Amino acid sequence: QVQLVESGGDSVQAEGSLRLSCVVSGTRYDNWCMAWFRQAPGKEREGVAAISRAGATTVQKHYADSVKGRFTISQDKTKNTLFLLMNNLKPEDTAIFYCAAGRCGVGWALPTETAYTYWGQGTQVTVSS
Repeated sequence: QVQLVESGGDSVQAEGSLRLSCVVSGTRYDNWCMAWFRQAPGKEREGVAAISRAGATTVQKHYADSVKGRFTISQDKTKNTLFLLMNNLKPEDTAIFYCAAGRCGVGWALPTETAYTYWGQGTQVTVSS
């Protein structure tokens, strides 16, 4: 049974930093493209960042325009863990953040929800001004 468990969410002030983690179990980690999504109150879930398979020759990383230059996605396949380092946080980053695993099909890099099969339960990030 594939499971994704996020952690690291917290309440911080604007311009602060957080690092989210997502531990994957029940599957071989390097088979999957991985991504972070978020859902703010009253809004639809949106893709934040994506990273290609850990076993790929060249690892690709993609970011939503709203987080480029502030967020960094990374992974440690020895620990089956996906990370999201978030710097210079803004109040508009307040959301529940989800990690997801997918088969690297169409839309994986954007990322779009339909490209991802397995999801974590989410971790809350709250940024105050």
